[in-house]
Amino acid sequence: MQFDIKTVNQILGIDDAYKAPDRLLGLMLNDNERVATFKKFLKVSTDLSFDWFHEYFEDEQAERKSKKQDFTPDSIAMLLNKLTSKTNGYYYEPAAGTGGILITRWWQDCRTDPVHLHDGRISKLAWITYDPRSYWYQVEELSDRAIPFLIFNMAIRGMNGVAIQCDSLSREAKGAYFIKNDTDNLLGFSEVIKVPKTSNFEKELNIKWK
Repeated sequence: MQFDIKTVNQILGIDDAYKAPDRLLGLMLNDNERVATFKKFLKVSTDLSFDWFHEYFEDEQAERKSKKQDFTPDSIAMLLNKLTSKTNGYYYEPAAGTGGILITRWWQDCRTDPVHLHDGRISKLAWITYDPRSYWYQVEELSDRAIPFLIFNMAIRGMNGVAIQCDSLSREAKGAYFIKNDTDNLLGFSEVIKVPKTSNFEKELNIKWK
């Protein structure tokens, strides 16, 4: 495992895994530190096709008893995305966790670029035609511990979208974060912008601020 507890804690500059969510969220909201953090992780691995934090989060952060959290196996994530492969560039997922299924969809979009190439087959042209601005990923997650990892996973991959910390049934929301990459650079990073708690955004995101 490349991103074991020791490696992740060292990159984040913490001495205990329980400090990781708060530390990671702080880094994601700081423009300079966010990019520097991404570069440190990419020195360990440049394979962005899967969730690096799967085992780290499952072992150290998952709230199995209180919130029944568990990870979707990679095989199930692949199957779900194949069943919903036809897309207009919009993706929505409630209870997204740290983003395992989301990353599988993003990776599939990168390799097939269904918005521009349409046929859904893996193509060498996808790396040329794929434009991050043509895709929007909207995800929701309630857990304080999971949401920073979800934001990280979206931003390091240069996605455009929004991560909403909310109860997907009641629509009560603790916060929301715009993930923005307004370039055509497949390898670019996204900005992370905390959404103001205004009535306009309540209406736009179909939520109720808590």
